[in-house]
Amino acid sequence: MTKTASHNTIITLKQAGTLDGLFYERTRRSADEIAYIQYNKQNRSWENTTWNEMAVLVGQWQKAISQEELEAGDRVAILMKNSKEWVAVDQAALGLGLVIVPLYLEDRPDNIAYILEDSAIKLLVVQDTSQWGRLRGKCVDNKMLQRVILIDARADELEDDSKLVTTMFDWLPGQGHVLHKRNGDTNELATIVYTSGTTGRPKGVMLSHSNILSITYPSAQGLKVKSDDLFLSFLPMSHTFERSLGYYLTVMVGCQVAFARSIQLLADDLISIKPTLLISVPRIYERIYGKIESTLLTGSPVKRLLFNLTVQIGWNRFLYQQKRSAFCLSCLLWPLMKHLAADKVMQKFGGRLRLAATGGAAIPYPVAKTFIGLGLTLIQGYGLTETSPVATFNRLDNNDPRSIGHPLEGIDLKIGDNDELLIKGPGIMLGYWNNHAATAQAIDSDGWFHSGDQARIDNKTKH
Repeated sequence: MTKTASHNTIITLKQAGTLDGLFYERTRRSADEIAYIQYNKQNRSWENTTWNEMAVLVGQWQKAISQEELEAGDRVAILMKNSKEWVAVDQAALGLGLVIVPLYLEDRPDNIAYILEDSAIKLLVVQDTSQWGRLRGKCVDNKMLQRVILIDARADELEDDSKLVTTMFDWLPGQGHVLHKRNGDTNELATIVYTSGTTGRPKGVMLSHSNILSITYPSAQGLKVKSDDLFLSFLPMSHTFERSLGYYLTVMVGCQVAFARSIQLLADDLISIKPTLLISVPRIYERIYGKIESTLLTGSPVKRLLFNLTVQIGWNRFLYQQKRSAFCLSCLLWPLMKHLAADKVMQKFGGRLRLAATGGAAIPYPVAKTFIGLGLTLIQGYGLTETSPVATFNRLDNNDPRSIGHPLEGIDLKIGDNDELLIKGPGIMLGYWNNHAATAQAIDSDGWFHSGDQARIDNKTKH
């Protein structure tokens, strides 16, 4: 097989085995291809990192972690913004048989402290001194925590807890391990993801390597993600939706990921990066929709009429393409309307966006209809952290924004009491960490996960 053919080939679950095996296989196949694009504040420019360079970085982290007297199965927590360093910590730890616990930067310090205690974290990687300063006082009585690594910090910024805390610059070795493929068990615990419950303390969802790989492969195929695609990553990687589809799926396919600088700079980054794929929650699309509506209300009636006409013609065209309506003569006007109105909106996404996936909550129908009418392929899916997290999504050739699609390959759905959606399949979690009662309540004796969400199924399409 030629290098090019190998690079363009998706990595299967069997070929990967584990999440770290997936990463190793990608670095082997695509060593000189660009993996990540990240903004360098010092140089004020976007910089590329190849898969081979990522392998070197992961090897450095792996060597450093291996010197911390951790054993397979021990937990490592990540409190960082999306970055190649996030990926490096994750892959280095997974490659040593450790378990990752992702944390939200915006979470309350007392919540984070609880998670660190509950999961018995031994190694914590934190973005900077500001984040550690918020958390430090809550970790005074934590006897399990052996080491805290600060990514963006200098040694002279550390306080009197320097025996516990060090900087990435001082801690990483100049030369790391050479990566090799570990003979790991695909069913072993890979990560514990804490979900915020409506009442009580958050529960730790245990996901295996196989859980996550089993949903990334059919998702990549169903969404037709290719190695020449470019993702813009801005949802927190502590969010399982972003982590599974915006991170592991991209490794599986071999496409590039650019890390957005911040939500505040997202509009600028979209124009600079010009992504072909986006993964987001509905509120991002709702925010853009709100701005469009506000602009139209204060604009001229002619512009408002032109925009609304464009959306309606684009929507009619979409229904025809989906084989849900006959061809209408107004569709012949689409090239003109696209040029006059739709393209101006799509340029705000960079001008190359071919697919946008949304999940985490239902997207309002008027919002979905507007973007689809403007020519954006918007795909809605459904799932929970407990389902790794995708259970269903609309297909490109059978896309109904009023529903959340069909189940992924290998996933079964049925309706239980009170119209509750029940889910069974390879992505269902191992259980809740240290909470057998909650696990037994969520997964019944027949292996069905009780989602807690009401649903209706028509022709295997979930509503």
